[in-house]
Amino acid sequence: MNFSIITATYNSYPAIKDCIGSIAQQTLKPEHLIIDGQSKDETLTTIKNSPSVSQYISEPDKGIYDALNKGLQLAQGEVIGLLHSDDLLAEATTLEKIKQAFEETGADVVYGDLVYVDKEDTNKVIRYWKSQAFQPALLKRGWMPAHPTVFAKREVYARHGQFDLSFDIAADYDLMLRIFQDKTLKFAYLPAVITRMRVGGASNKSLKNIIHKSSEDYRAMKKNSLPFPLWTLACKNLSKIPQFLKR
Repeated sequence: MNFSIITATYNSYPAIKDCIGSIAQQTLKPEHLIIDGQSKDETLTTIKNSPSVSQYISEPDKGIYDALNKGLQLAQGEVIGLLHSDDLLAEATTLEKIKQAFEETGADVVYGDLVYVDKEDTNKVIRYWKSQAFQPALLKRGWMPAHPTVFAKREVYARHGQFDLSFDIAADYDLMLRIFQDKTLKFAYLPAVITRMRVGGASNKSLKNIIHKSSEDYRAMKKNSLPFPLWTLACKNLSKIPQFLKR
């Protein structure tokens, strides 16, 4: 079983060094695709000097979701994961653990836990996003695994399409809803931290963005025919509170 990791970048230096490094140290070596939006800083130099990067392109795009869609079209691995340029795989054996979970469960999709970490000290945990075994009823309560921990077989993306570019900030939630509502797929929860995400992502860096994210989450719920979307949205936002309490 081989893996592809897709990373979208734009002026991502110096964080991209840690992202690439976390993939380079994996005991299971993946295909690492980087889709760059014509960065103006040292991002491209870092990419070009990183032997673990399998392929990169640098050209104008319509934002992160457009870049990730390009990566999905290029990926050759049997399993695809998405790692943002500010994020890191949690440890050197992360991909080995995910591979083992696929093999032991026969799953189409494997996901796990995520920790939000300090921008400067990625060992300092700010917030812990602990997931759980999937049950369809959880979607109605606003539950969704952290999408940076989701690894799916390539045919899952082929079946459910790509990121919907009509969303500015919630295309990942929309795509996850499409995937997790597919009753023909088998899902497996790996109870381990998969990804370390630096705080300050696009969806939570300001009150304005939080409101915009909630608006787009609501639109994604309606698009994917979730019943009682206002209730689901309230549950989704309230469910984040315990993440700040666990360390």
